[in-house]
Amino acid sequence: MSQSIAPADLEGLPATPGANSPVMQTPAMLAAMGAGAQLRGAPADPKAAPPAAPLREDLKLHRSAAFSDGAPAWAIQDPVSNRFYRIGWLEYECLLRWNLPPAHIAQSICANTTLQADDAQVTEFSQFLEQHSLLRATPKKVEQLQKKSSEAKWKSGKWWLHTYLFVRIPLVRPQRLLQALMPWVAPLFTWTALWLLLGATVLGLILVARQWETFVNSFMDMLSPSGLAGFALALIVSKALHELGHALVATRLGVRVAHMGVAMVVLWPMLYTDTSESWQLRNHRQRLAISIAGVCTELALAGLATLAWALLEDGLLRQSMLYLATTGWILSLALNASPFMRFDGYFVASDILNFPNLHERSSATAKAFMRRKLLGLKEPDPEPFRPEVQWKLRLFAYITWLYRLTVFLGIAFAVYYFFFKALGIFLLAVELWWFIAKPVWTEIMVWKKRWPEVPTRNRFFIWGVAALVIVLAAFPWSADLKAPGAARAERQHVVYSPQPAQVIELQPQGPVKTGQPIAQLAMPDLQARMARTQASVTTLSQQLPRLLGQEQGLDVQQTTIRRLEEQLAETRAIEGEAAQLLLTAEFDGHWRDVDPHLRAGTWVNTRIPLGVLVDPESWIVDAYVDQQQISRITVGAKAQFWPQRWGTPVNATVLEMDSARSQQLPYAMLNARHGGTVATQPHEKEPHPVQPLYRVRLKLHEAPAQMRELRGTAHISAERSSWLLHVVQNGLAVVIRESGF
Repeated sequence: MSQSIAPADLEGLPATPGANSPVMQTPAMLAAMGAGAQLRGAPADPKAAPPAAPLREDLKLHRSAAFSDGAPAWAIQDPVSNRFYRIGWLEYECLLRWNLPPAHIAQSICANTTLQADDAQVTEFSQFLEQHSLLRATPKKVEQLQKKSSEAKWKSGKWWLHTYLFVRIPLVRPQRLLQALMPWVAPLFTWTALWLLLGATVLGLILVARQWETFVNSFMDMLSPSGLAGFALALIVSKALHELGHALVATRLGVRVAHMGVAMVVLWPMLYTDTSESWQLRNHRQRLAISIAGVCTELALAGLATLAWALLEDGLLRQSMLYLATTGWILSLALNASPFMRFDGYFVASDILNFPNLHERSSATAKAFMRRKLLGLKEPDPEPFRPEVQWKLRLFAYITWLYRLTVFLGIAFAVYYFFFKALGIFLLAVELWWFIAKPVWTEIMVWKKRWPEVPTRNRFFIWGVAALVIVLAAFPWSADLKAPGAARAERQHVVYSPQPAQVIELQPQGPVKTGQPIAQLAMPDLQARMARTQASVTTLSQQLPRLLGQEQGLDVQQTTIRRLEEQLAETRAIEGEAAQLLLTAEFDGHWRDVDPHLRAGTWVNTRIPLGVLVDPESWIVDAYVDQQQISRITVGAKAQFWPQRWGTPVNATVLEMDSARSQQLPYAMLNARHGGTVATQPHEKEPHPVQPLYRVRLKLHEAPAQMRELRGTAHISAERSSWLLHVVQNGLAVVIRESGF
């Protein structure tokens, strides 16, 4: 994954007239707002009170795009940190009067403009400038900074934590190379190139759809070690071009790309491009073009790779095109396009809506709403949005919280499984605290601090809801237990040929009786052996009477008798083998699943099933229950089996339970690789279930209407259990399992 890096604190508070948002400019820059003029305070009146701390002389100000409500905006550039701070009208007027004492700035603004300012807003703005080191450092501040810089940061645990969570490593300063590439890539920014690209992509998708099975099978080959290595290489190429797309579009629009490099996010490498100077652009559509350039580059690469895969012959080059296509389609659309994380999708959404800092501002609006509704506090909205905008921001914030909770939990457990146990547990705890528990704890501390302000009615409501949740979690609600299972006839016999043979006659599907022929096979070589043996028996039988009158007939007679006995034994053996080729029903049942391609004269081997003999009167279900739930089941308990895709359940009774976990999964239909719900890992003979599962056998009260093996879900009546008890048991089991090193 990759993204164009933009400072998280690009803005302070919203910049509407009269709002408390950071704005910076001096009178000397009124004529050069878009030229990047430096920020300097005007000379102070020596007779006046002490002025505010002067601004840093290296700061620059750029006229930025107006806010969504039309209010003017500027962007302060800090060339040292290469950060931009978007500011509005009130702060701009403050900076015009920055030579005045802080107490006189608000008075001058009220007297000379239509804004209504007070001393608190000016003080807060001054604190903002001080917080972000935008004011000239005093001797004391310089001393503190020198002392801080001389300290070894690596000795601090906080430094290690921030380095582990996020660190950027600049690698190149590509501005000269990008400028040199512009004449070469200029044709790519034309309508002709766009239509050609769209046509190639559509053609590639059509051709792939015509050979979809081959494409899917080739995609499954990526799960091999060599396939994963190829996918990783394709990912590097795709993401490098992704970042190059950001950089080229930014350069084309006149934005300097300060540097490109690698960002380590929770030890996961991600390429990045610093396009933070795009805030100099006054048109938010131009910023949108820079934000969306990476995804568009990846999708273009994926479209061309899809067409190339459809046209190429099998080989290494075609497989490489498959890697590039799947990398672009899947990762760009599934991850980079999401607006709920700070990837390209977020910046695209912000630019489309012309709503910078969407996450922070929506989150602040949602928190204020929660404090008003749940705590009854008189919490004002951080920004004066229209009602239809406010509820959309709150909804976006709630979805973002849920999305991030899911993603961060996944990242935390991925880190845990990636490292050895001791380090994995520590990093798991860090992830859970920093990304999940800390934001919740911070909000709880705000609630605790302001608890005296909460009305009594809201206090009773909160405690009541908390108690109700605990009671509902502890109450044993759950009675039925659901488990994946496969229904089959208790007696069923898959019929195979005992020897490679030729089909003479095959009983059609239908009911059969015990001993009824269901298949007649023949072996031509067996018949030839029988003919030769019978000829030998006839010849020897005719020789015996003639030997009685001869002088040496007695000795020859004994030899002939032994040879005759051998041939008779051979005849009986051949007749036994021939009898095995007549296959009969072992029990009364239903003969089914006969291969329609097996006709008279067809050859079969010992691995080709001829059909299945099923006893339709007795059916069972093998259900696979989680280890934590097996203790809740008793023999004789009632159950129901719900066949998949069929709405009629069949009543059943628990017949028996295994005392040991299932080491293999004999039913391929239950395997997640074949559309089932049981996750497995490959093994030499049969796949092994990933989670510990126990087989529970159910006896169906009647045969299912489909009269065939069925995949479905078993609903078993079990002892009632509470959700809270289940969580505690699982938690203790995890602690016990992970406590051993």
